[in-house]
Amino acid sequence: MNRLTSIAATLAFTASICACSKSNSGEYHPKHEVIPVDSTALTVLPSDWKKAVHLMKDFPTGIQVYLNKKSINNKTTLMYAVVFDPKLVELKPITSATNKKVSDFYQEEIGKKFACINGGFFGTNASYSLSMFNGVMTAANIKSLTRTYNGANATYYPTRAAFGLTANYTAEVAWVYHVGAGNGTVYSYPTPSPNLLNTAPQAIPSATFPAGGVVWNINSAIGGSPMLIKNGSINITDEEELIVIDNNSSRARSAIGYTANNKVILLAAEGNNTNGAVGLTLAEVAQVMKDMGCVGAVNLDGGGSTALYINGVHTIKPSDAAGERPVVTALILKSK
Repeated sequence: MNRLTSIAATLAFTASICACSKSNSGEYHPKHEVIPVDSTALTVLPSDWKKAVHLMKDFPTGIQVYLNKKSINNKTTLMYAVVFDPKLVELKPITSATNKKVSDFYQEEIGKKFACINGGFFGTNASYSLSMFNGVMTAANIKSLTRTYNGANATYYPTRAAFGLTANYTAEVAWVYHVGAGNGTVYSYPTPSPNLLNTAPQAIPSATFPAGGVVWNINSAIGGSPMLIKNGSINITDEEELIVIDNNSSRARSAIGYTANNKVILLAAEGNNTNGAVGLTLAEVAQVMKDMGCVGAVNLDGGGSTALYINGVHTIKPSDAAGERPVVTALILKSK
């Protein structure tokens, strides 16, 4: 192959997508170059996911970034995915004592870091979702909720979805509950407690209810809700988990899942952008994750909380007009 032929082949190989630009100065959608294949993929993704090499400067083996801009159910979407090998890259769930922007979580983390995405659900300076790193729990899943039943307040005890890594970095998802006083002992269950609105509350989860519960032998974890994929099948248990988050509306979404070859995928989908992506429903998020090869996946907080900061650069435009929303838990990817 002569030099001119080589240059032509290289140009044909590279696809460039230009978008409005914001970057580490606080802007979103940096001008970027997307290359279909430039190295061996960590896992096989659908062809519409393109490797976003503009976000991967100095990334080591074991972590890759992808971009997808397509139509789903006649809606324009913009999605970023970070795929990584948990045996090579550290997944660090982190909790803040006060609400903090995802970009601040990233900037304040010491060591070599690659990306940061928002975590589970929260209130003012309080997490409602599990957060655990290297066996140390810094936040627990919410243990009870008040809902109306027969015209009066009733207490419900939801088993909510969580993503975890074992000590040998094997990924899994489960419905979990903190059994006992305080944060208690985290139990996982093969099915969620069958709570439903407008029905009598189920018993408090325990070692024997729901059936099949075992102590969750996990080293690091992040809670979310609801479950999206379990055992390779889409299984959205929002009703059992008593989670109402505009489930059938198009909005920004965040999710975490893992593939059959034990690669972890973080997903951020832009929403509420009048000039671009409108967002996804829960069912659409689940389908996107399944199409990417996830055999287990959990929804994280979304809407204005969805934020993905990669290599010092903002990606999706926040749903909130004021910009990035401060959150309480986040997931940081960094060197081990």
